[in-house]
Amino acid sequence: MTFLLAAVIVAITLGITFWASRRNTSTSDFYVAGGKISAGQNGIAIAGDYMSAASFLGITGLIALNGFDGFMYSVGWFIAYLTVLFIVAEPLRNLGKYTLADMLVYRLRDPRVRMYAALSTIVVSTFYMIAQVVGAGTLISLLSGGVLKPSVAIPLVGVLMIIYVVVGGMLATTWVQIVKATLLMFATVVMSVLILNRFGWSFSNLLGAAEAKNGAEFLGAGLKYKNPVDLISLGLALVLGTAGLPHILVRFYTVPTAQDARKSVVWAMVLIGAFYVMTALMGNAANVLVGKEAIATANAAGNMAAPLLAQALFGGAGTVGGEFGLAFVTAVAFATILAVVAGLTIAASTSFTHDIFNGVMRGGKASEGEQFRVARLATVAVGIVAIVLGLLAQTQNVAFLVALAFAIAASANVPVILFTLFWRKFNATGAIWGIVGGILTCLTLIAISPNIMGIDPPEKTTGRRPIQAQAIFPLENPGIVSIPAGFAFAVIGTLIGASRRREDEDQLFEEMQFRAYTGAGMDGTVAAHD
Repeated sequence: MTFLLAAVIVAITLGITFWASRRNTSTSDFYVAGGKISAGQNGIAIAGDYMSAASFLGITGLIALNGFDGFMYSVGWFIAYLTVLFIVAEPLRNLGKYTLADMLVYRLRDPRVRMYAALSTIVVSTFYMIAQVVGAGTLISLLSGGVLKPSVAIPLVGVLMIIYVVVGGMLATTWVQIVKATLLMFATVVMSVLILNRFGWSFSNLLGAAEAKNGAEFLGAGLKYKNPVDLISLGLALVLGTAGLPHILVRFYTVPTAQDARKSVVWAMVLIGAFYVMTALMGNAANVLVGKEAIATANAAGNMAAPLLAQALFGGAGTVGGEFGLAFVTAVAFATILAVVAGLTIAASTSFTHDIFNGVMRGGKASEGEQFRVARLATVAVGIVAIVLGLLAQTQNVAFLVALAFAIAASANVPVILFTLFWRKFNATGAIWGIVGGILTCLTLIAISPNIMGIDPPEKTTGRRPIQAQAIFPLENPGIVSIPAGFAFAVIGTLIGASRRREDEDQLFEEMQFRAYTGAGMDGTVAAHD
């Protein structure tokens, strides 16, 4: 049954993809659906992009295993859209054409900035994709009863995401995300209604049952994050990181106007807010109705909590209803992953083709045919990299993996975006230093954190107790250090490059601000080095 439902969803999305392929007549269609998506459609697609495997599978599992600390992911990711709404959406839409680099280069007028911004986009997108393919591997393994191992399932998802993007471009990706968001909201609403019905229509009763089963500490902070600094670090990454996520930012180029971009964010916030409230219901209910042991047995990181909860709500294991619930929710989660990886893939391939190949290597003179070919080749390359890295990260919780992508985005992209918009003296050297410094700091801290330098795998342990490596950096989430470091590198680079400041930079700053907040001059005007 599960395979049948998953096959139906895949068939529907592939149909959308081939329908969209007939409408891709230009690079603008391929990159941003020709800027013809409505605000409502784009808002639903943004929600579809954002409500990823990390949200549905990872957060539900984190709450089920860690209580209140797991819910902090939901709070951080929802609040993050206020930053996007008030600071980023309108200027980005008014200054750029296809990518984040367009906005930066419009003011800074340096091809090196385009190159480094594109590399940052690819790095962030790749980290985000790892989480999705890891979730996909776990799901398909569950679907098949363990017949298809993650090592087989992950390449399968990679092939599907390559087909979506290569054939259908952004239009197909947008509609796949809309279908997926609709299915996911339907599934979570149905599960939430069943949960409330099970606990006398009282969230308090549900929390009381969770407390009775786990103790009072389950409903308070500190179960997962013993160090409050680690929790603050996580919050910083989640709240600031969204404003630097390439696959979210590119969606503001798919609508006709900046006003539509703002409306898109409002639509997205309504859906995302409702969804994250329901994760609190699902996570606590999974803990009470399924139990920590059963969840951890299915997947040590907790990624199977939501499907197992659906099974319990619809009648339990071995019943027709229970197997249908498990099958439906698992199939929806699979659709979630397919949609998100398609969005990430097109963001990365667009950035490589538009920014690196056309903008830097060809000086903006590549033909449409050349860009199409390179975009498709880049899509294949990005897919292969995601598959390989996903195979290496199979044991990690998907919400944690996405949090790392947020930390990189917040450390490398957000400082450069804010300084470009608001600091008159900011220059190209500062942008390069900020991007490179933020990425390197974040990746270094991740490499020496407890998540990487923690407990060795069982096959490498000796005696009855595993070897505990001593992590050099004590926090699981690097944001509290890497984000300020990104700002600091941007400031230092700006000061170093001050002697090479262009004579017209004050004028460029004034022009940038005028266009960013009025939209004047958008038609027919694109960033330098296009």
